[in-house]
Amino acid sequence: MSFEQASLLILLLAMLILFSLDRIRIEVVSIAGLLGGYALGLYPADQIFTGFASPVVITVVEILLIVQVLARARIFDSLAVRFAAARPSGFKVISGTSALAGFMSIFMNNIGAFAITLPVALRLGTVLTIPRRQLVMPVSFAALLGGLVSLIGTPANLLVSDALAKATGTGFHFFDFAYVGLPVAIAGILLIAFRVQHLFPEADETPATISAAARRIVVERRISDVSPLIGVRLSDCPARFVIKPYALIRDDNFAFGPLDQLVIEPGDVLLAEGADATFADLAATRALMADAHPLGLQPDFTRIEAVVMPESTLVGSRVRSLEVFHSRGVAVTALSMRAPRIEGRFLDLQLSIGDILTLEGPRIAIGEALEESECLPLASTAPSEPALLSWRPFALFACGVAASAAGLRPDVAFAGVVLVLALLNHLNIRQAMADLNWPIIIMLAAMIPIGQAVATTGAAETIAGWLSLVVPIAHPLLGIALILFLAMTLTPFVNNATVAIVLTPIALEFARAGRHAPDAYLIAVAAGASLDFLTPFGHHNNTLAMGIGGYRFGDFLRTGWPLAVTSYGLALLLTALFWL
Repeated sequence: MSFEQASLLILLLAMLILFSLDRIRIEVVSIAGLLGGYALGLYPADQIFTGFASPVVITVVEILLIVQVLARARIFDSLAVRFAAARPSGFKVISGTSALAGFMSIFMNNIGAFAITLPVALRLGTVLTIPRRQLVMPVSFAALLGGLVSLIGTPANLLVSDALAKATGTGFHFFDFAYVGLPVAIAGILLIAFRVQHLFPEADETPATISAAARRIVVERRISDVSPLIGVRLSDCPARFVIKPYALIRDDNFAFGPLDQLVIEPGDVLLAEGADATFADLAATRALMADAHPLGLQPDFTRIEAVVMPESTLVGSRVRSLEVFHSRGVAVTALSMRAPRIEGRFLDLQLSIGDILTLEGPRIAIGEALEESECLPLASTAPSEPALLSWRPFALFACGVAASAAGLRPDVAFAGVVLVLALLNHLNIRQAMADLNWPIIIMLAAMIPIGQAVATTGAAETIAGWLSLVVPIAHPLLGIALILFLAMTLTPFVNNATVAIVLTPIALEFARAGRHAPDAYLIAVAAGASLDFLTPFGHHNNTLAMGIGGYRFGDFLRTGWPLAVTSYGLALLLTALFWL
């Protein structure tokens, strides 16, 4: 093994570990890796930033711009009302909303499909009394499954198509992925819709399990003069009132002394964590009181929950610095966090992707603030556009999809859609560019030269040689099975674009060494990179689902493993049937 190959493998391993730990921002890791590769001599200076001009990156940017317009249209709200009026069964609602997410994901990125479909699913769940935990995870998984079907369904598909075009002169056609992706998506959606009703049953839950499974929130609440908490030690709160105290504030200062020895007094402010239903019960008995909002009696006053999206400007901000809400008279009254780190008071809490804010204030002001901050409301905050205006962006997008399916390059086809949307005032390009999920775009562009170095340095050939000692690559089905397994093993811990970039050169080397056509190997890479059902942090959709649905880490394992096993077997069978 040469120095270049060894240094590249060490660099890739370090980046994959940092990506999976999620301690350093992904764009920082990506840029550091990109510059590190140049310092190690893996590519010349004129190739460092070629990824930013890649048709793959340009297409992803265009799709994200278009999705911003489609998300505002709320075209499916009226369909949700009609669907709810028919009073369908729980299975029909779960499978129907999941199918909608999967269908949307065929034509846009997974997060966009999730963001558009989720409010519809939650509205139906509220009207038809279907537990949130039976809806959120299936919609997330369905959005990932839908991405398997088309060229633009996920960046991984674009990446392997671009690699095939460079290797053979012709990339995949728009719906070439559907031979494998569509049956896998249909089977996966039906399986998950059936399983969640048994894994998260409403009728079988006892009050204790409801309390344990309910989404937990962090709040600051004042102790009233008649509160039953008066005279109680903080160490007794978890057992007696099912809340976890973090701090006791007295006269605007932290109460002095060991936390477990402090005794609650009237007028104290308690910073604590617990189930949202628990705090509602304590408020009803005047045990804990929230400070009254000055606009609480206004007819437009409302309370809304919203989730912090990956592209949100609030990621990394503290509650006290959220001027987008404070300047409009909107109060943040509670926060549901995936992994709360309590340092200081409620206003010092730092927001992460998937956190859920409870907001109180004027409805219009909340809607404006959420749109500006790129947060997803879990209930509608603004009236929809007229039906004609709602349909127009979807019609234009459909034209772009049709042009791409007819053979026009996707980056060219969707550039035309972006232009027409801007000319018709549906899209403010300057503002939309500022609202893009730039960390993902930077990561994708930065990883492309590193992925190309896997091939140019001979590292792919070396890795393929090692793997051939385990699997006889003369048999293409065994090689494809290994590639699919490696992709599905990596993607729960690393984003799917990185998995595709790393494994694509190895898959091409497998095909070259075995003297096989590379199409089947690349289809396996794309499919495996998107079959991410085992962890809440491999894909942003699952991270958001964990926060919104109040799931635990183990919920993804016990829900996702049958889906992963079924998808693997079916994807392998279909790849062999259609591509070998």
